[in-house]
Amino acid sequence: MTGVQVPVPVRQRESTAHALFRLSRPQQWHKSVMLFAAPAAAGALESPIVVLEAAIAAVGFVLLAVAIYAFNDIRDAPDDRRHPRKQLRPVAAGALSPLTAAAFGTTSALLGLAVVSGLGWKTFALGAAYLVAQVLYVAGLKHIAVVDLVVVALGFVLRAAAGGTAAGLPVSHWFLLVSLFGAMFLVTGKRKAEHLAAGNAVSRPVLAAYPSSWLDQVMTVSLLGTALSYGMWAFQYLGHDVHRELLAVSFLPFFTGLLRYALLVSTGRGEEPEHEIFRDRVLLTAGLTWTVLLTVGLYFA
Repeated sequence: MTGVQVPVPVRQRESTAHALFRLSRPQQWHKSVMLFAAPAAAGALESPIVVLEAAIAAVGFVLLAVAIYAFNDIRDAPDDRRHPRKQLRPVAAGALSPLTAAAFGTTSALLGLAVVSGLGWKTFALGAAYLVAQVLYVAGLKHIAVVDLVVVALGFVLRAAAGGTAAGLPVSHWFLLVSLFGAMFLVTGKRKAEHLAAGNAVSRPVLAAYPSSWLDQVMTVSLLGTALSYGMWAFQYLGHDVHRELLAVSFLPFFTGLLRYALLVSTGRGEEPEHEIFRDRVLLTAGLTWTVLLTVGLYFA
């Protein structure tokens, strides 16, 4: 007597290579553009060496991030299977075994550390700190209210700082504050959008600990901190009495973009900040105007 064969879902029939590629979340790799932020803000992207060093650092941090995605998907697989979208992740869907994902993640982590180690001990230390912080996040910190927001925001700050150390550039304190407050603003906005969306508490239990009014308060504080820090950087470039008019003018579209994103979050959007800028015309216009003013002010003024 033969048993009845259960059809295998399409996602489970994909090749291991394709499943590993999906596990790596290439749609998230753009976050490593933060490694170019410090050299860009220092007006140093005209140097091919600086660009190359920042690019190498970006590759290293992408590999470290891939390792975190792998570890996260292994740990969250039971919860992901109950989520309408995350159930398609390779481990949750059964396309990859936890052992395969763990081996892939460990290899990515070691390769990432090897890459950043070639850029000096400071960059290696920042890369190692990023890896440790994110592993702790996956291991349990993401379930602790407030701590989860801080750790995610810290990841952006560490990447921003690593871009400067990799290229051997001094990093402005105002730049680091913009990175910290800006990351907190975006992360809190994302949590707020998830809080408003039905069903997300299943895969992110910490959302239940956040009153909507508290998230609004943190967004407001983060928005103010981002705006003030950017204003101090733009009006007094790198802490010196060097006044560049276009950098000062760039504050207006920058602030407009912050306010617009806050408005989108309050209406239930903003769960994917990187996509909203292309969906909203005002946000896109503000972003493009800010980019042009900043580029001209730093490199052509």
